[in-house]
Amino acid sequence: MAPSPQTIGEFSVLPISIPPVPSFPRNVVHYLYVRRNAPKIPTANDSRSLFLANVPVDSTELHLRALFASLVGAGRFESASFEDERKEAEAVAAALDAAPAQAVRLLASHGKKRKREDQEAAERAEEEAAARLPSTWTRPLRKSGSTAVVLLADEKSVQQVLKAIARVHKSKKYPTWGGEGNVVAERVPQLGSIWLKAHNQLSYPDRDQLQAAVDAFSTMFARREKEAAEIAKRLRNEPDEDGFVTVTRGGRTAPATRNEAEEAKKKMIDKAEKKKQEMTDFYRFQMRERKKLEQEELVKRFEEDRVKLDAMRQKRGKFVPEA
Repeated sequence: MAPSPQTIGEFSVLPISIPPVPSFPRNVVHYLYVRRNAPKIPTANDSRSLFLANVPVDSTELHLRALFASLVGAGRFESASFEDERKEAEAVAAALDAAPAQAVRLLASHGKKRKREDQEAAERAEEEAAARLPSTWTRPLRKSGSTAVVLLADEKSVQQVLKAIARVHKSKKYPTWGGEGNVVAERVPQLGSIWLKAHNQLSYPDRDQLQAAVDAFSTMFARREKEAAEIAKRLRNEPDEDGFVTVTRGGRTAPATRNEAEEAKKKMIDKAEKKKQEMTDFYRFQMRERKKLEQEELVKRFEEDRVKLDAMRQKRGKFVPEA
């Protein structure tokens, strides 16, 4: 078997030994690809975070914590965020913030940011948690080839992890997935039939729990929608960076309706069409071209009528009048 490469592009290849299970009693080597985190939008923690690609499908934060502890020791690992969890959190945040989206854009355009205290942020987090529907899985599975971002204690820890990966290739002692003796398996819910049975039970949550989540979401959405309307109303009369005030139709309570916008668009199209027709015969060469086309059309129709008439005469035959 050919040895695995140490690096592929910007990624360092980390071989992981996955212990056998009853359903597949063979030891398997999985390859994890690690590099420094460099997102398109930089953050303050990029220097002490790592980007992981091709994480195993059964990955959890405890698995990654045990993996990095086997590489550089305990105390270096801080947290991990998976790709599917980030997308789910963004989708939930987008749904919860759908009402004040316009107000947020207005605040951003005016260069103003609302200051929130730690207590208000905690209350908002509690409201969002109460508005979420209960999960139907005891343990999520990752998509094949998914990614994750690991946050370490400091930048020095990132360098130590990359050096430890290089040492793994030299020693050929691959870290075990789940830790030595698979200690992580004792702390996370089991997969297999137990996992599916638990999912079947969680798919039918308590009705009162569902109703409480729906009520919390509706209350939060209505309150944020009201806040958005108040912010938009307050910012409507405030000048922007250039000192201009945006003028809107429909009075001071609401902007123009969709029907008014469609009528204005239709009037604009009709006006442009009318102007185009007026400019058709504006120049003499346009008039000459139009008259030439009309004359050619008349000649064409005359020839067509003459051909039809000749055909009718041939069909009737020679006409002989009576004496």
